[in-house]
Amino acid sequence: MKILVVGSGGREHALIKGILKNPAVTEIYALPGNGGIAKEPKVTCVPIGAEEVLAVDVFAGSVEGLELAVIGPDDPLAMGLADLLRKRGIPCFGPSMDGARLESSKVFAKEFMQRHNIPTARFSVFSSVEKALSHVKQAPLPLVVKADGLAKGKGVVVAKTRKTAMAAVLDSLENKVFGKSGERILIEECLEGPEVSVLAFCDGKTLIPMVSSMDHKAALNGDEGPNTGGMGVVAPNPFYDEKIAAICWDTIFKPTLEGLQKEGISYQGCLYFGLMLTKDGPKVIEYNCRFGDPEAQAVLPLLQSDLLSVLMATAQGKLSEATVSFAKQASCCVVLASKGYPGKLENQGAVILVPEEKPGVIAYHAGTKLEKDGLTARGGRVLGITAVADTLEQAVSKAYAAVPDYLFYEAHYRTDIGKTALAYLTASREGEE
Repeated sequence: MKILVVGSGGREHALIKGILKNPAVTEIYALPGNGGIAKEPKVTCVPIGAEEVLAVDVFAGSVEGLELAVIGPDDPLAMGLADLLRKRGIPCFGPSMDGARLESSKVFAKEFMQRHNIPTARFSVFSSVEKALSHVKQAPLPLVVKADGLAKGKGVVVAKTRKTAMAAVLDSLENKVFGKSGERILIEECLEGPEVSVLAFCDGKTLIPMVSSMDHKAALNGDEGPNTGGMGVVAPNPFYDEKIAAICWDTIFKPTLEGLQKEGISYQGCLYFGLMLTKDGPKVIEYNCRFGDPEAQAVLPLLQSDLLSVLMATAQGKLSEATVSFAKQASCCVVLASKGYPGKLENQGAVILVPEEKPGVIAYHAGTKLEKDGLTARGGRVLGITAVADTLEQAVSKAYAAVPDYLFYEAHYRTDIGKTALAYLTASREGEE
């Protein structure tokens, strides 16, 4: 089988490693891939960027016998790449442009939730600076200010003061920091409680949630510093128990699927639910329309089923016929980033020495490039060191024990990934005694 995977991050490396477990795979084309992906067997990296959707479409049409395309990032989905590939008759794991609006427009997503009675934060929409600032002056603090469109994970500000909220409004609407993505903004109430990420396979008729996870967005320990694309993940999320999962199915997952069906929105891909477990019950913070990164690096290693079969079944609308099961284990992914991330990167070109992988440890490549002298750092998030073990304590310990083997010049990483989850587990055990 010939497979196309679009993207260049740790998410795509995780997808490719999972797909390669199927012996029927003969070749994977990664567009554009990265240094670590280039070293995988049966993989050919093609220097076409994920956002060059017309070029990706033309390349896909040139590959004889291509049986599946898997689209990793958000931008090409929002630009309609899945629609183009399906017109060629290529099965595609990734929603249509229409479905991708759940991520590409936060306003659309919030109004969709409102139409289908899906619990979420109260919100207001603004395109006028004056009206937005007037709202900030009288709304209860804290507030969340969000750019409507895609902003590489940087379009959300949690404002504890009116000054911060006003600055966020001005950045988006007046200073055009996010370009067209910030021409409209949402101002929301700030929800409180543990955050949970739940990825789900969805073919438009069937939705199957995956193992829950806990992302760590802030750049620094203690959830301090600017937001990033994610500095680490643990799975499963201990705050998300069977009782919460049942509530989420009834109030969030099922209504979302039914809403897509009622509105005639085609959806074959991964649907990501960013949730907040509030005192009033689970609420949706956001939808993403693809595997999270780095969530995929923690969740996919726990998948016991054949990933390629599940991806293919989802793309063909046959998910109800697929077997989807996860190991009763835990995982921890620690992201090694370049110095300065998520701001100006200061150590690009740093040499990365990658040792042989140890049992239960996987190094997923994100911002790496294969050059004459070997692998170098060429991005913000460079590696994701993931460990799988029987317990979360063991997974966290194993991941951090492996980190020194992969350190490169002035690498930056958090040392507290999983700390909150482990503290909750400890408290829960003590409460049972």
